[in-house]
Amino acid sequence: MRHELRPCSVGIGLGSHDLGVASHIVGLYRQGLFPVMVFTGANSPTTKERFPRGEAVHYREYALEFGVPKEAVLVEPRAANTGQNAVFSRQVLAEAGIVPESVLVVCKPYEERRSYATFKKVWPEVDVVCASEPVGLAAYAEGIGDAKLVVDMLVGALQRVMVYPEPGFTIPQEVPEDVVGAFQRLADSGFDSRLLPR
Repeated sequence: MRHELRPCSVGIGLGSHDLGVASHIVGLYRQGLFPVMVFTGANSPTTKERFPRGEAVHYREYALEFGVPKEAVLVEPRAANTGQNAVFSRQVLAEAGIVPESVLVVCKPYEERRSYATFKKVWPEVDVVCASEPVGLAAYAEGIGDAKLVVDMLVGALQRVMVYPEPGFTIPQEVPEDVVGAFQRLADSGFDSRLLPR
């Protein structure tokens, strides 16, 4: 989304298969952009082998290993989707006596727009800034090790940006016609393993 990074009350790292999220949020913490972070996420079929103790727990271990003080890292280990990431992170912060005015949400590069739309819907009173590891598509696909899976995930993420406002999961966002056309071409070409049922 090309948000300008600025200091926020907290950083929130959204759990996934991608350890780049943890790495990037640690780097942002070291830049002084927030004093405390929350890692949020349980497991999914794509992460249970890589992160058997849960996404948030493994992210926390990574942060501690790279020198983040344990008092600066909170863990929310139950969330199974982005809406729950927002709701449960807010609860964990409240239990710690923290009521943020702003959150810096760190996620996978292709999930920034949906993460932003979800947090603005679920947690409208906070200012939301999104960030992700600055990596190009080819390098990201190489790092994941499965280019088709990455494109499948991109297509699925875009579908959710388009359809999630109707049931009230996210705020609406304008999707240009050429982007809708690209989505349709990719979906019709078999990049469909992450699509919602039609």
